Amino acid sequence: MKELKERIIDSALILFENNGYHGVTVNQIVEHCHASKGGFYHHFESKDELLYVIHDTFITYVLEKAHVAKETYCHPTDQLQAMITSFVKVFDLYKPHIYVFYQESTYLKPQYEERIKEKRNEFKELLFSVLDKGQQTGDFRRELPVVITGMSILGMVNWTYKWYRKDGGKSIEEIANIYVDLILHSILEEPTKRLLHL
Repeated sequence: MKELKERIIDSALILFENNGYHGVTVNQIVEHCHASKGGFYHHFESKDELLYVIHDTFITYVLEKAHVAKETYCHPTDQLQAMITSFVKVFDLYKPHIYVFYQESTYLKPQYEERIKEKRNEFKELLFSVLDKGQQTGDFRRELPVVITGMSILGMVNWTYKWYRKDGGKSIEEIANIYVDLILHSILEEPTKRLLHL
């Protein structure tokens, strides 16, 4: 059986998705997961903190995977491929969290919003640094501005939440491979493409 904290989050995800953040009370959440108010407040200071934890869960996952990619691989192409793959997979692993994030993020309290923003910026800067490194090594096309290229990648992958379905025609792994293919074909210099047989 799941731990109480996970059960609270699962119930909140269902209720927030169906009724909106302001349409759900702590009483409804604890009733839905068969817990007590004491159990809720043992894990969360407030409903506001619960919303923050939902947001933070998948952003932390993506950020940690990005750091692992940079530490595991030396070559910028491998780093970028690993970062894109883990980024795409988050839309399968944390689909309800991401849906609630896009629907309810305006209700985050300023102190929580700032923490989320810091992590999103950290991920963005990691991506930019890999793109910059690839240009310095001559693997990525130097005429492509790093910031615009990075923001294009973020925009492309972020939009996945709008159309991805677990029961769709492609698995999340296949979709990740398609993204990697599209992005690398766009930014790699021709000699590197030939070397990697792209």
